[in-house]
Amino acid sequence: MPSRTTDERALNKSQKLIRLLEALQEPGGATAEELMARFDLDDRTLRRYFADIKELGLPVCAAGRGLERRLWMDASYRRRGVQITLLELVSLRFGRTLFNFLQGTGFAEDLDQTLDRLSTLLVDGADRVRHLDRKFLAVPEHHKDHSQDAELLEDVLTAILYQNPATAHYARVGGPMRRYRLHPYTLATYRQGLYLIARDLDDERVKTYAIDRFRHFGRMRQEHFEYPADYEPAELFRDSFGMTATADPQTVVLRFHRRASLYVRERTWHHSQQVDGLEEGAVRLTLRVGLSPELVSWVLGFGPDVRVESPPELVERIRRLHREAAEEA
Repeated sequence: MPSRTTDERALNKSQKLIRLLEALQEPGGATAEELMARFDLDDRTLRRYFADIKELGLPVCAAGRGLERRLWMDASYRRRGVQITLLELVSLRFGRTLFNFLQGTGFAEDLDQTLDRLSTLLVDGADRVRHLDRKFLAVPEHHKDHSQDAELLEDVLTAILYQNPATAHYARVGGPMRRYRLHPYTLATYRQGLYLIARDLDDERVKTYAIDRFRHFGRMRQEHFEYPADYEPAELFRDSFGMTATADPQTVVLRFHRRASLYVRERTWHHSQQVDGLEEGAVRLTLRVGLSPELVSWVLGFGPDVRVESPPELVERIRRLHREAAEEA
């Protein structure tokens, strides 16, 4: 049997039942002695587990007696118990391409291995379709390279899953490296980059940290924290335009030239948006968002095809940045 961690001995009954089913589907199954040692069971408890499995109608096979009794799942169960359709596999394959920016990390490797396993569970006839990896493409965008963050990312994920506090050294853009004490809450992705949402215990605020800017991340394995009852990660960014959380949204009004109007109309930029048609094919877009760097960058990207009508602070910021760009040229 493959080696396992001793964590399986501390699982509850439902969790052990699932792991038992996995063990029975491994090549050759397992002996009663192996299962008892792996899950910290006595013979009587193991028999109760198998009685439960049989009551579920699952095809368990057995041969031999006593501790040497070998148990396994009938080979037909793998295809009969779980099957996926071709369109389900296609959806998963296409979804995988959206995470190509994670290449070189455990995320990408785990996704690839999972898809390979699922490919064996296709309904009859669907496996005649070939070259799935050539039928779907996510065109590469500018992205962060997380291939050097594999070990760090594993530590972050483990801290999130087991709710371990962590100490970290983090360097913000243009600022010095600082030491933080964190409660890691949520892993988020934005524009082909990974971010950690965590509570800064010293500042007593929830903040966002770019994964690639951590210089050290160490979780406290023996300590655990509880999520605040009112913590909802999506709510942090409800009034944001991008990854910069804000508690001070403003009404932003933008007038787009007809050259950009169709592009603006066909997308949802923010849940608060209102799009109004104007004369000569122009459109006015109204948003209720914070004045974030992401918003400023997005507006600048439209060049002369957008005019900021309000708020005055954004009007002045865009005017100043265009003027500085022209002067540099």
